[in-house]
Amino acid sequence: MLGNSFASFLSLENKGRRTITASLIYIAVNVLLNFLFVKQLHMEAFGLALASSLGMWVFMAVQGVYYLSGRSHFRLVFRKLNWRETGEIFRIGVPGALSNVYQTIRGLIVNHLLEIFVGSVAISAFAASDSLLRIVWSLPAGMLAVSRMLISVSVGEEDRQTLTDVMRVMFKRFIPLMCVVSAGIILCAVPLTRLYYHDVSDPVFMMTVWGFRILPLCMPFSIILMHFNCYGQASNKMGLVHLLSLLDGVVCVAGFTALLIRFLGINSAYIANVLNGIVTTLVIIGYAWIKKKHFPRNMEELMVIPDNFGVPADERMDLSVKTMEDVVRISERVQRFCLTHGIDSRRAYLAGLSMEEMAGNIIDHGFTKDQKKHSVDVRVVHKGEDVILRIKDDCIPFNPGERQKLAEGDDIIKNIGIRMVFKIAQDIQYQNILGLNVLTIRI
Repeated sequence: MLGNSFASFLSLENKGRRTITASLIYIAVNVLLNFLFVKQLHMEAFGLALASSLGMWVFMAVQGVYYLSGRSHFRLVFRKLNWRETGEIFRIGVPGALSNVYQTIRGLIVNHLLEIFVGSVAISAFAASDSLLRIVWSLPAGMLAVSRMLISVSVGEEDRQTLTDVMRVMFKRFIPLMCVVSAGIILCAVPLTRLYYHDVSDPVFMMTVWGFRILPLCMPFSIILMHFNCYGQASNKMGLVHLLSLLDGVVCVAGFTALLIRFLGINSAYIANVLNGIVTTLVIIGYAWIKKKHFPRNMEELMVIPDNFGVPADERMDLSVKTMEDVVRISERVQRFCLTHGIDSRRAYLAGLSMEEMAGNIIDHGFTKDQKKHSVDVRVVHKGEDVILRIKDDCIPFNPGERQKLAEGDDIIKNIGIRMVFKIAQDIQYQNILGLNVLTIRI
């Protein structure tokens, strides 16, 4: 739990390389301990479990060191905890917690069925294939860590385009990559089995081989499930999230295993995991079909994004600023955009002025801190009676709100641009997410 939480926050701080390093170390430690415990010390299934457990402690520790260094942007400050948010945190987190409970129940049921109908050798075979594949599961977990942050930010900003783009990337990039990895595991089923067992005539050998041949087929489906679960939590579709957690956690795998085990033996448990992926994917499609009252025809309909979420394309304008000349030119475009959308001339002028001050400040100070090429992305949104400016840049972290507070007692001429914008704006929010400064100004 701590390791996965650290991975999420490291993604926010643009420290994904540390998570990748931790994952590689986890794989190395897991393989080494598997060899030591199973091959050398003959600890069998307990050795497999112990290796995975110790590997996860290492995975957590490698990431956690960063938060002890004092260099992290995020810090846990107990005196600033907002206990009023506890109920909402539990409401959002319950499906994930219940999923772990469901999986525990599923494990007990499947193990009991395997022991009754096949024997304890089946449990050893399933544990061997499942244990090694858990190393590979770090790939979809890493994919989800990035997507989770983007989904959360997009939902918070009502950014319809980015939200759907995240899911398109999942279908076009993540799933094909996972299919290639799964195919590689299937082709290497026999060599992977030899890491644990050598006697081809022993029944456990072929049972494990079939585990490596069938279980990888469920991985692409799991990426779909994880992404829609994450989106459901972020967008408050808790009914769908609870249903998917229950089906994935226990109902499908335990149910299909019980139905098939008399005919297929241990392969029933492997096939049940694949059928679980198919069923949960069909449920996601079915949910969209019911909500939209027709088969989903595009990504927005599959995600069941509300019609009032975000703004239409003609109610927003996206711009890129790279030089001070761009700042002046785009300031005028922002002002014209506001006027053409019915915003009064005073607020239109203030919107252009605010964009000019903040983007110009980024170019003057952020662009000169290193030798990298930078740009400022500006989005102007007209929603209801409000004009919303979203300014994003990839420079060093800079919170204008903190600078404004520090400058309150200084000479009134100093930081006059930032002071002015904070007086003009109805609301200003700053975040540093995925290595980007994100400033949202509502006028």
